[in-house]
This record gives sequence, C-alpha cells and structure tokens, in this order.
Amino acid sequence: MKKILFASLLIVSFSINAQDKDKRNAEIQREVIRVLDSINSANKVKQAEKEKEEKDAWYKKISLRGYVQVRYNGLFSTNDKVSCEQCDKSWGTTSTEPDAKSNNGFFIRRARLVFSGQVHPNVFIYIQPDFASSPSSGILNFAQLRDAYADVSFDKKREYRVRIGQSKMPFGFENLQSSQNRLTLDRNDALNSGIPNERDLGVIFYWAPAEIRERFAMLVKDGYKGSGDYGVFAFGAFNGSNVNKTEANRDLHVVARITYPFVIGNQIIEPGLQAYTGKWAFTNEISSGVITNFNKQYVTDQRVGATFVLYPKPFGIQTEYNIGKGPRYDKLTNAVEVTNLNGGYVTLNYKWDLNLAKHQFLYPFAKFQYYDGGKKFEKDARSYVVRDYEFGLEWQPLKAFELTAEWVVADRTFEDSALHDNRQQGNLLRLQAQINF
Repeated sequence: MKKILFASLLIVSFSINAQDKDKRNAEIQREVIRVLDSINSANKVKQAEKEKEEKDAWYKKISLRGYVQVRYNGLFSTNDKVSCEQCDKSWGTTSTEPDAKSNNGFFIRRARLVFSGQVHPNVFIYIQPDFASSPSSGILNFAQLRDAYADVSFDKKREYRVRIGQSKMPFGFENLQSSQNRLTLDRNDALNSGIPNERDLGVIFYWAPAEIRERFAMLVKDGYKGSGDYGVFAFGAFNGSNVNKTEANRDLHVVARITYPFVIGNQIIEPGLQAYTGKWAFTNEISSGVITNFNKQYVTDQRVGATFVLYPKPFGIQTEYNIGKGPRYDKLTNAVEVTNLNGGYVTLNYKWDLNLAKHQFLYPFAKFQYYDGGKKFEKDARSYVVRDYEFGLEWQPLKAFELTAEWVVADRTFEDSALHDNRQQGNLLRLQAQINF
C-alpha cells in the first residue's frame, strides 16, 4: 500500500513539473514572439522613415519645363529701317547707311529652361537660363541667366513671402506676363522701357490670399493669358541698373504694385496700379560730344502706371498706361535731358475653343501702342515716338505647339547723336513657331 501511494505521489509530482515546464516554455515563446514583433515594427518604422526621406529629398521636388521660339520677320517688309532694338534683333536694321537692308532670316528668339520646386515647406526656388541671348550684333545664342531666386514664406498657406534674387520686377501686367503666354510677339515700348528685360536683382515682398493665388495660376493654366502669381500686393527694392549688370551707383530703386482679379458673373477683371522710383546711372551709353547737365551717376528715373484687364471669356481687353520722368536725347541741343514721358497700349483679344481636340484654341488679337519718351539703356538715352498697330492670330493645335502670325503697321521715330530726323514707317508680316515642353 505504501509503495502504491509513493508511486502515485511521484507520478503527480512529475505531472506538475511537466505542466510548469510547458507553461514556462509557452511564456518564453510568447516573449520571443513579442521581441520579434517589436524588432519588425522598429524596422518597418525605420523603412518608412527612410522612404519618406527619399520622397522628400529636395532633388526629387525639382521640376523641369521650358519653351523655344523661332521667328521669321522677312515677309512683305516695306521698310527695313523700321526696327525695335529692345524687342527683336531680327526685326529690321539700325544701320545709319541710307540703303541698309535687314539680312536676318530665321531667328531663335528664346530658348529657355525652367528649374523650379518647393524644396522646403517654406522655400520655393526658381532658376531660368536663356540659351538664345545676343551679347552684341551678329553674335547669337549665348546662355544667360534670366531668373535665379527663392521665395521664402512665413505661413503654411504661403500667403506671405519674400522673393530674394534676380526676378521680374512688379511693374506692368505685360512685363510680368511670360513671353510663353503673351499674344503679341513683343512687349510694348511704353512700360517695358522702364525696366528692360523686366528683371533685376533685389528683394520683393509679396502677399496674396491662397484663393487668389489659385486664381492667378488658373488664369495661366486654362489659357486666359494671365500674368502669373505676383501677389495682390508687392513692395521691394532692386538695383535698377538692368539685368545681369553690376550696380553702377549706391542708389536702390523702390517699387510697389497692387492688383486684384475680381470675379463678376462669368467674367474676371483685374485692375492694378504700380510705381517705381530711383536714380539711373549711365556707364557707357553716352556718346562723345553729347552734353549732359547732370550727374550721370544719379539721374531721375521714376514712373507710375495703371492697368485694366478683362480676361477673354471669350472676349478680352488688356490695357495699360504710364507716366513719369527719365533721361532722353534732344537732337536740337545734342544733349541728354531729364524730361516727362508717357505712353501705353490697348490689346483686344478673343479666346476661341475649336472643340476639335483638347487644348486646341484660336486667339485673334489687335493691339495699338503709343510711347513718347526716352530709353535710358540705349545709346544717348535714345528718343522715341512710337505709334504701332498690330493685328494677329495665335493658333494652338497642340498644347506643346503654337503658331503666331502678326501684321505690323509701324510708325517709329527713334533718334540719337548718329540718327537725326529718323522717322521710319513701314509694314511687315512676322511669324513665330513656339514649342512648349
């Protein structure tokens, strides 16, 4: 009996030990699984963080786009001496020879690449070189920097930002409007003579509500020929010595602009005001023997202008006018003097959706421009009186390709120490092919 009892106790003891061992093994297995799960979770988190870092890398936020314009200005010209030095170097000739003829054929007006991107939630960069610049007469297709700036914003919606670097100065709707979007082949003389090449080096503050910034973008994207996003309000300072030139004096120009695109029913109108003031510095623009009765390093240079735009839905109007003071050549005294200037333009246009294919449009347009003033950046602050009419048609059969034909009726007087009594009148047909990518 005792033996049977001892055996039973021994069996029970082994059974309890076995159960404890199984329990410990199960606990160990659960702990191992927990540790492995923890390691896998940590690895997944690290992998996700790595993927996010790669996705957010600045170089993956840079986009590339651009356009090329090829022109021909040699058709049906009645007077090759009709020209515009600041507009298109393949248009006419500025030679003083009595029988001078334009020898230009096909011409690359622009060949641009744009590198841009939001490299940080509060930093946007924009760099644009042009590979069709002309440093001197007969020398073509050199690379030159057009834009190189950063927009530093101060809020999540990026409504408040400061633009630092070389960029377009906020003076004039047509000046700000990209040549890729503009209907007429060249900008008007009146406002563009204030800030040649539309650009300079400076710091500009921009403000616009997020909703209006989206509206600015839509007016370009949907083919309404908008100016782009240059804020509802802009204020800043820039060198004032022309783009890609060192500052020639210690005076900075100050510029301000206010504009707003109102929605009225199915239409959008955009009125605006802009002004700048500063001192222009002559470097080598004045010919020997030309009189200057002022300090050539500090010449009054100031303007104020008004803008009104009715976007083409489908009929549109774009008009601007400016007045101011600046240097101008006087042939009677053979002197450069600071005088009043004025001028502007009006463009009528129509947006016709052909409905034959996506993004296929026709834009008939007509433009009249007038300018009475000098051009400080040309020889002897060349004197101008301009009365031009332009009639044209832009056809966009594809989003990536456009054709423009423009008939010009020109009446241009431009005079300096070598060109006296130089009123040139004539007509010509201008053609342009544009490739967008």
